[in-house]
Amino acid sequence: MFSTLVVVALSSSLLFTVNSQGIVCNATSLCPESTPCCSEYGFCGTGNFCLGGCNPLYSNSLDSCLPNPLCQDATHSFADNSRILTNASYFDGNASEYDWVVDKGSIINTNSSGGELGLILTETNGGTRLSSTRFVHYGTITAKLKTGRWAGVVTAFITMSNIKDEIDWEFPGTNTTTGQTNYYWQGVIPNATHGQTETGISDTFSNYHEYTIDWQPDALAFSVDGNVVRTIKESDAVNPTTGVNEYPNTPSRIQLSLWPAGINTSAPGTVEWAGGMINWQDPDYVSAGHFYTLIQSVTVKCADPQSPGANITSYVYGSNQTTDTPSVAFSNETTVNGAGPLFGIVGFGLGLGGKTSGMIHPSTIGFF
Repeated sequence: MFSTLVVVALSSSLLFTVNSQGIVCNATSLCPESTPCCSEYGFCGTGNFCLGGCNPLYSNSLDSCLPNPLCQDATHSFADNSRILTNASYFDGNASEYDWVVDKGSIINTNSSGGELGLILTETNGGTRLSSTRFVHYGTITAKLKTGRWAGVVTAFITMSNIKDEIDWEFPGTNTTTGQTNYYWQGVIPNATHGQTETGISDTFSNYHEYTIDWQPDALAFSVDGNVVRTIKESDAVNPTTGVNEYPNTPSRIQLSLWPAGINTSAPGTVEWAGGMINWQDPDYVSAGHFYTLIQSVTVKCADPQSPGANITSYVYGSNQTTDTPSVAFSNETTVNGAGPLFGIVGFGLGLGGKTSGMIHPSTIGFF
């Protein structure tokens, strides 16, 4: 659900280099050479537009976007904020320097119980979103967190790829004994929702719980405190109408957010889903000056379909494996913006748009 509203919540703090005419990019209108990168918000630009969220299928060519930093096993705790860049507009793609970037909004650190990261929602900031600097191409991700508990306010722990493959744990509104799981393929909203409500969780606001997304090539499992509550097989993700397998399968960032669904600009169905309009006079809000969610840790265990070699640094996109699914390759190309020219990949085409790069990529290692 978060991906459908992120454009509305785009913060002015994200300082991208955009063509003054605001060129829109989509499946039928690719970005021009002058502003070659299609951002996650559907506009062409340069600089940060070419980093996380850059959609290679809608950019000028597949190699317009910078490669995606490779997954690394890690446990991220938040004793302080030293590994978090608090303004994503300053991120240059160096995932060794920072583990997370704040795409919009504000964070705090309680420095209690070894450190707790707080994501903040105010009436004026439009919510807060934190994104990992590294991508995961299959793996097990666990977030230990406390959710919100207010009508119209949504806590989310998701994975999101540059072409809108998405896997969700979401906690909307006042219900603190349930969570919702969902997945999307390339941003397609299915006729029958993939969402499901998971019940029997003890007070998600007052208690820390470990929420897990176990994303493997053949199955996707959701867990709470180590107990599997839902499993989706890859083979069961075929759309019965189109015959397309709509299983998430492309490298994704980890994102945690607190966002306002219960506001005037949201669709009525979104407001209802989130439990109604936000009450900015809620005693919790008046007392603290904000709504919040707390994160104690995020653990990542990578499960790439093939083991990357010692010199591998990134993922890149290739031509379609099928009519609808692009291939993904390892690469040793830099992920840092402005570090030098990127090269094309032999034979790589968009498939959807028929455009090929016509350039040579000297460091593509293997496809999976």
